Amino acid sequence: MRRALGALFAVVAMLLAGCAAPTQLNAQWFNPQFAGKPPIGAAGPLLVVSVTPDGTTRRVFEDLMVANLEARRVAAVQSYRFLPADGAATQPQIDAAVKESGAQAVLVSRVLGVSQSLRVAPGAGMWPGWGGPWGGPWGWGWGGYYGGHWGGAYATPQVWTEENVQVETQLFDVATQTVVWSGSSTTTTAPGSQGSEHTLQQFVQLIADTLAAAKLI
Repeated sequence: MRRALGALFAVVAMLLAGCAAPTQLNAQWFNPQFAGKPPIGAAGPLLVVSVTPDGTTRRVFEDLMVANLEARRVAAVQSYRFLPADGAATQPQIDAAVKESGAQAVLVSRVLGVSQSLRVAPGAGMWPGWGGPWGGPWGWGWGGYYGGHWGGAYATPQVWTEENVQVETQLFDVATQTVVWSGSSTTTTAPGSQGSEHTLQQFVQLIADTLAAAKLI
């Protein structure tokens, strides 16, 4: 029983720890030259680019971002339609993709690094009051024994690892070839799950909401 309840307390602790926002914006910068101007997304298509060696993650991310932007009535297109090959693209290839897509702005997201952190859910101790009412009619029998030992019960601490993925996202104006907006974010996931669709969806939502709040799209 004590082990079962100890495991329950550990699970609850991990769930509470997981309630924190999995993706958080650490910092952002807005180019003052574009202050007061119409949303950059209103000028024409926005080319979405994911810089990652994982071709599947790239396509899923670009699809999710384009769908989110289009739901906001912002014209957008995936870069993989014009840069189908995985891996790094040359500057001439990027220039050709921008021209072919007719993009007026480019949104680029790239992973800067991945670090790991150790999380600990401390064991939960029980207080003696839990067993009190059970001991009266039973004397020092089953009720007293059971209740007394609850007072000393302690759940073993649970330890698990999380990955912290640092991502930089920048919005470029094609006409002036300048950065309009830049933001850094951290996404916390279970090891190996940073490319999952659920995690990417949360990241996409944060970036799109931030751009909308800044009146850039």
